[in-house]
Amino acid sequence: MFYGFSLCFLHFYARVFTVNMEIIPNFAVFEGGDGSGTTTQLSLLSERLKKAGKPCFFPTFEPTNGQIGKIIRAALTKSAPITPQTLAFLFSADRNEHIYGQDGILEHINRDELVVSDRYIMSSLVYQGIECGDELPASLNSRFPAPGTLIFLDLEPETALERMKNRESLEIYEYLDFQIKVREKYKSLLETYADCGVRVETVDASQTVEEVADKVWSIIRQMPIFKAQ
Repeated sequence: MFYGFSLCFLHFYARVFTVNMEIIPNFAVFEGGDGSGTTTQLSLLSERLKKAGKPCFFPTFEPTNGQIGKIIRAALTKSAPITPQTLAFLFSADRNEHIYGQDGILEHINRDELVVSDRYIMSSLVYQGIECGDELPASLNSRFPAPGTLIFLDLEPETALERMKNRESLEIYEYLDFQIKVREKYKSLLETYADCGVRVETVDASQTVEEVADKVWSIIRQMPIFKAQ
């Protein structure tokens, strides 16, 4: 189920970390800053695939609804103060369960299902990289497999925050200065992922929800599981 990766290099400013990654071909990930629409697009994709009837599909997300994910969500909503370094460890632990645990990503991949996640490794490299430096999140996530397809929903931070203005409360990262850094860091990592063999697609998330959904569908339809049908 996995395609091997030759050694590749993730460049984090002045430091270089060697990562021996594996790619899961029928695993796709939505990435993007807060307010870019990752959750909305996963929901719309789920509806579309349900109507299509095949392939078998497992939609998922990070942080998960597991016990570790619940602690992370409490920290993100400011109800459980946690240091950035501890949060980086928690994201990694939650991801380990997400991949290898019961009803996890690999379990569904091994059933020949399409798996699509709202956020994955790159979120940690971006968000925790900004907060506590690149080395810790890079080290914590270096052994996890990469998705075959990564969809980056690109949106100006100002527009994203305007979309979120009616929320009852904002999470710890949902402010303009931080989101500007988030967008810049995502863009700095996309090319590296592509160079390592991940199919990276950037989608203009300023379009209507329907236009973005159509573009996402055209990307997902090119994944290997559809060609095998």
